[in-house]
Amino acid sequence: MSGSSDALDALRTGGKPALARALAALEAQIDAPATLALLDAAWAAPRAHVIGITGPPGVGKSTLLSALARYWRQAARSVGIVAVDPSSRRSGGALLGDRTRLELDPEDKGLFFRSMAARDRLGGIASLTAGAVALMRALYDIVVVETVGVGQSETEVADVVDTVLLAVQPGSGDSLQYIKAGIIEIPDVAVVTKADLGLLASRARRELEAALSLQTGGQGGWRPPILAAAAATGQGIAELVDALDRHRAQLETTGGFAAHRAARAERWLAATLRHEHGRHGLEWARRCRPDLLGDARRSPFRRLAELEAALGAAC
Repeated sequence: MSGSSDALDALRTGGKPALARALAALEAQIDAPATLALLDAAWAAPRAHVIGITGPPGVGKSTLLSALARYWRQAARSVGIVAVDPSSRRSGGALLGDRTRLELDPEDKGLFFRSMAARDRLGGIASLTAGAVALMRALYDIVVVETVGVGQSETEVADVVDTVLLAVQPGSGDSLQYIKAGIIEIPDVAVVTKADLGLLASRARRELEAALSLQTGGQGGWRPPILAAAAATGQGIAELVDALDRHRAQLETTGGFAAHRAARAERWLAATLRHEHGRHGLEWARRCRPDLLGDARRSPFRRLAELEAALGAAC
């Protein structure tokens, strides 16, 4: 284990260039021995509060994220960002690349940004998002996953983050659809963007309150607060950060943080196995290798590699 710990220490001291190289290695071959060892070490040393920002296209997630990142950095909290983008039909890479519409300072050593292509993953995140989050979670105070603009059933971000922030914009009609959509089950905090639109924003907030009232409550009886923010002016950003912090505190004080993360890791492992090998592959794993499912003591990346190796040998 000392070798993987040394690699994690080198990642911590190597700054943004070292993390960029580690993420490139992750994307090249996630099951390489050195990469798996680093993921194991990072998984065992969580530091960050991991937040997922999701919502429909055009809601202003990037603008909101820029405002949040500035607020966190002013409070001397380091921030890592994984932005999942649509894929290029030609290259297979992320269409938006360095995501120039985010207003971030590239010289800021306490702020790291990485764009990832969704490729053939339809759940709002990329196949390698969980691994990137695990590495960044060991390095930063806050890690944010910004999803591709999602629809009603694309809820996989909930499997890789601690807190889900759902953003809705005024006048779009989307909030009414959430009443019957799977996405309404996942937010821990909700925000109406472009709050400076006045009556339209107030109406969207009421509709969102009606939709979220159907939730049964999260860990410790948590009820998602519903806020309004205008990222362009900074209105509501402090209150939004406070709500996100309160959700983390709720998980910590109820003693459910470790269990919360373990449960989400198991869902990610099952979803990834199903995505890569189909329903029959997941059923085989449950029947033939149950020891590799539900073992929260080991990283899900190591267990996924072992399951895929066992599946290959079985075939």
